[in-house]
Amino acid sequence: MKKRVCIIFILVFGFHVNAQENKPNVIVILTDDQGYGDMSCHGNPWLKTPETDKLHDESLRLTDFHVDPTCAPTRASLMTGRYATRTGVWLTYGSRHHLRKDEITMADVFKSNGYKTAIFGKWHLGDNYPFRPSDRGFDEALIHGGGVIGESPDYWDNDYYNDTYFRNNQPEKVEGYCTDVWFNETQKFIKSNEEKPFFVYLATNAPHGPLHVPIKYAKSYLDNPETKPRARFYGMIASIDENLGKLRTFLKEEDLDRKTIIVYLNDNGTIKGAKLEPRAPGQLNGWAVEGYNAGLRGIKTSRYEGGHKGACFIHYPNGNMVGGKDVNGLSAHLDLLPTLMDVCDLKYEKDPKFDGISLLKYLNNPEEIIHDRMLVVHDQGRFGKPVGDGSLIKGKDYAVMYNQWRLVQGNELYNIKEDPSQKNNIADKHPEMVKQLQDHYEVWWQDVAKQANEYCSFIINPEKQKVVTISSQNLLGGQVAYSQRVIRSAKNVNGYTYIDVEVPGTYKISLARWARESYVKINDVAKPFVLVLEKHDAKKILTKAIHAVKAKLQVGDFNAIQKITGEEQEIVFEVDLPKGEQKIQTWFELKNGETITSYYTYIEQI
Repeated sequence: MKKRVCIIFILVFGFHVNAQENKPNVIVILTDDQGYGDMSCHGNPWLKTPETDKLHDESLRLTDFHVDPTCAPTRASLMTGRYATRTGVWLTYGSRHHLRKDEITMADVFKSNGYKTAIFGKWHLGDNYPFRPSDRGFDEALIHGGGVIGESPDYWDNDYYNDTYFRNNQPEKVEGYCTDVWFNETQKFIKSNEEKPFFVYLATNAPHGPLHVPIKYAKSYLDNPETKPRARFYGMIASIDENLGKLRTFLKEEDLDRKTIIVYLNDNGTIKGAKLEPRAPGQLNGWAVEGYNAGLRGIKTSRYEGGHKGACFIHYPNGNMVGGKDVNGLSAHLDLLPTLMDVCDLKYEKDPKFDGISLLKYLNNPEEIIHDRMLVVHDQGRFGKPVGDGSLIKGKDYAVMYNQWRLVQGNELYNIKEDPSQKNNIADKHPEMVKQLQDHYEVWWQDVAKQANEYCSFIINPEKQKVVTISSQNLLGGQVAYSQRVIRSAKNVNGYTYIDVEVPGTYKISLARWARESYVKINDVAKPFVLVLEKHDAKKILTKAIHAVKAKLQVGDFNAIQKITGEEQEIVFEVDLPKGEQKIQTWFELKNGETITSYYTYIEQI
């Protein structure tokens, strides 16, 4: 009997090991603010991206692929296979970039199927529990805070070089330029996890500004008058391209190249790769007069193709996804999770209820066109304007896509096969098509906006996270102090957010002008941010004192004021927090009578 059990165990275990060995590895590479035209394989006459071009030439290419017009929504859809709006993510700040805690992520799916999972680079779907990568299926995470290195939630004074990032939620000093770090960490992770298939989400923060890059990558573009305005942006892409080549060489040397799926995509339209013709203030919907935008109209945040048309290359030799073939027809970032599940034969105990579809049959037969599906893309961003409660705005900056048709803002219709630059509005010639797409938008809106009034609040649970940090990037109400650069300038902003107390009790709530790790007193000035031309986009960074005399806290029914002597780094309130959701707002009152938010608020149990 024991012998029979042993044989069965060996057979079952052996089958399980063999099944794991046959699973393909997966690396999803997502770049930040690299537009469709910001690679030479898409016709850019100045930018040289030989490794990206090689991947393009050896892969299957989704030719009508779309993402969101801004970064956090794209990441939410990529991770879940669902419209970002449905998942709670439609802004890049104001706590409206928190991925709902019940959403199933790509990492959850891969991990539940025996994969080792990791993220390196940019997450931008929440910096506190339960929104962190470690809460969403990743075994290993090394990320910067917020959406860009140097934003409010990031470690103080990071500058892309030798920074302090967060490894599995703990700060860790690392050596090297950020893009090199993310790719090097990917190789280390693969080396140390050879016993299982791996899933890596390699999300670079480049080429998003600030445009910090070693000068060697930008020099040839600085020497050319036509590319000088975009030299550092192009240099950041050159650094990504070089690292992509090194990663592929590494995979080949490790005999992993044929059984590893590489997916390469960008997160939204370009922001620095093209200068548009002058149009109405604040609009980014015109055509390029400088730089290159592949003939597309609009750039990042735009409802036109230039805001959301993306590149997507899929390379998998063992799956015959090679050869430089085009897969035509409408596809999107929300298709990638269901597609990878089919390609890798993954199961999940719950139904993720995808908005995307599996593209496997089209990848297996590139001659077959994806047709007769409708997709909606929209931008809810309100940069430079008061964010209010951050709620959804119906009809704001949207397009409905159907085969070759694009309905923009409900009254502009374009046929992108005949008019890829979207210059000729033909709505009056096709009223039936306009009506069909308008009706689709109405149904779509009612569906995705069902939870629009719910907040993805900061969870207060010391067992899950000892110290919750709320930075000014997370605030609703007025304008947002989005970055450390804005915090240094003492921009006069006020705002609030919401916490959800899972564990009631007595807590310390600390108000700070500067990040805790800076060790700077409230009324002092942080040390200057050193800019070196060989490494940085040298724009002057203003730093000001605020001369605060009082600190104020309101959370739920609790209100209190404390005097500031000038010697404090933080003002600490002791508060009994009841269970449940409650609004929290913090202020410093200045000597001149004005109020300004405490840019950092820390909540920890006593």
